Amino acid sequence: MSASADAPRHPHAGLPFDDDDDAIAAALEEVSIPTLLCTMVHITGDPSWVRGDLRPAGLFLNEYQGFMDEESKAEVRRLALPEIIRYRDNGCALPANQPDAELVQEMMNFAGCAEIPDDVVPMMLDEMGLGDTDVNRVAWTDKVPTEVRAEFPVVVIGCGQSGLLAGLRLQEAGIPFTIIEKNGGPGGTWWENSYPGARVDVGSHFYCYSFEPSDHWTEYFSQQPELQRYFQNVMENHGVDEHCRFNTEVVGATLDETTGRWSVMTRDNEGHETTLDARAVISAVGSLNRAKLPDIDGMDDFEGPSFHSTRWDHSVDYTGKKFALVGAGASGFQIAPTIAADVEHLSVFQRTAQWMFPNPNYHEKVPEGQKWAIRHLPFFGRWFRFLQFWPGAGGDLSGSRIDPEYDDSDGRAVSERNAATRGFFEGWLREQLADSPELLDAVIPNYPATGKRTLQDNGSWLNCLKRDDVDLVRTGITRIEANGVRTDDGVLHEADIICYATGFHHNRFLWPMDIRGRGGKTLAEHWGEEPSAYLGITVPEFPNLFCMYGPGTNLAHGGSLIFHSECQITYIMGCIEQLLAEGHATMEPKQDVHDEFEARRNAEIHQMVWSHWSIQHTHFKNANGQIFTLSPWPIHNYQQWTKAPNPDDYVFT
Repeated sequence: MSASADAPRHPHAGLPFDDDDDAIAAALEEVSIPTLLCTMVHITGDPSWVRGDLRPAGLFLNEYQGFMDEESKAEVRRLALPEIIRYRDNGCALPANQPDAELVQEMMNFAGCAEIPDDVVPMMLDEMGLGDTDVNRVAWTDKVPTEVRAEFPVVVIGCGQSGLLAGLRLQEAGIPFTIIEKNGGPGGTWWENSYPGARVDVGSHFYCYSFEPSDHWTEYFSQQPELQRYFQNVMENHGVDEHCRFNTEVVGATLDETTGRWSVMTRDNEGHETTLDARAVISAVGSLNRAKLPDIDGMDDFEGPSFHSTRWDHSVDYTGKKFALVGAGASGFQIAPTIAADVEHLSVFQRTAQWMFPNPNYHEKVPEGQKWAIRHLPFFGRWFRFLQFWPGAGGDLSGSRIDPEYDDSDGRAVSERNAATRGFFEGWLREQLADSPELLDAVIPNYPATGKRTLQDNGSWLNCLKRDDVDLVRTGITRIEANGVRTDDGVLHEADIICYATGFHHNRFLWPMDIRGRGGKTLAEHWGEEPSAYLGITVPEFPNLFCMYGPGTNLAHGGSLIFHSECQITYIMGCIEQLLAEGHATMEPKQDVHDEFEARRNAEIHQMVWSHWSIQHTHFKNANGQIFTLSPWPIHNYQQWTKAPNPDDYVFT
């Protein structure tokens, strides 16, 4: 990892700067100090910055100062300032003795306030990108002639974060491709979910492509417009937009077994149909894009505007209106606090209380000094990304595992550790609602902590519920009437507007597309109620069909879906390499390989809290109470498994 001062500049080493001393000092007042200590090793070539007494006292998800006291932070700034000035005056040239892999691991232990397990270190080294900004870049094109690559057209379904990523890698490999997107632009979730308050719940500096700079985020947890703009900019900056067909939907795809090619049928918004020829199809449709409306009597009888949260009607002015919000999961949780002060009255109908944990940075802006440091100080952005990644890296799943020796008869916890987590979450709720004891019973869940999607709050949700003009309604809904919502206790909750924040058809992968593989069998028939894919990516009897965010790859225990997508496209590009380099027409996983993997996945998932008998009304489970959506694997394991495909796992033709 060492480099000379006159070597080509690493993209993550920061942009040169000439800010004056006072401006630098002012910026340091707003930076993450543990991150600064790590970047000082790069600036000075001196590892003593992470070996002294000035060090973070602990690490917690979304806490960026390491619980350091103000005196210690001030001392770090005092020591760092002259070195940064010296670095500036030296032309922003890095010393030759940059950290090697062993020192980087030591720095990770320092910033992470723990020994990073040996089996996790390779993933973190890859993710940091200190030696190679993009370890997953396509590096095999010299093995495959240009004309061979040119004869391998690929259709990508969807231009959300994973479909856009697929396009970037295919373009890098010189593979012709077309991205079909039903929406009018890129972003997927972040194109569709434009409701008030929509924001990401993974730190922005980690919820982005590992190879793209992250100095532009204005909030630690960015809102929908900024997220959609990010994907738009990536698409345009890399020229992927030239390969996209927007406002067009894939209706179906049929395999020709004699040629091993796919015919992909599309229909645009005006009803025009087109068939595309493809050697491979990459599904990047996700599983949170088909809105699921509730089955409530009388929904068509309501006389005011009504819509699903993912189809928010921006032509409707909710100011001064009686607003009914049906559903208070992840979307409703963000909508309610955002609109509460503007409506006349807000009725929130919640079937199941949600566990949440404190995140004081949830609505915080990124200070200008922090943005300056990410933009200019060597590898500061990478170490800050590490601080967001490591505490929620999903490497240790013991806290999510059901202890068969634990008494879980009351459905409150699945292990001693899980009970401690419940105690922490519940204690925070009780502290926040000390002045509103009547709300406590309504907001404390009756199932184990982390058993469903865990939300995060900086007080906005709970403060919203305390308002006099907000009602949290936990009574079931009997029907929708012309002027409101009637609950099972006979009460009519008047409403001028209804929003259904009721989630998605999470278990219906690639629905409603008609995908036909060998023998004309449809994917829906093949899967039934139990969708599965080898590594969540490939499916027997459907050769050259590759899934991103496929069955068994949703994350409920850490990491980010963008990270998972980078793993999946690396594997898929490895599959394409094998097809082209070896002259194969098609590949599909061996049935026994798929079945053994699925048996292991199923056995693991049944030991996890998400499968516990007490967890009801969760989108993770299908109609039979089984889980085929979630990954039970530590993400460092999944990353290693998807580094490259093993040809012995596949049947080639």
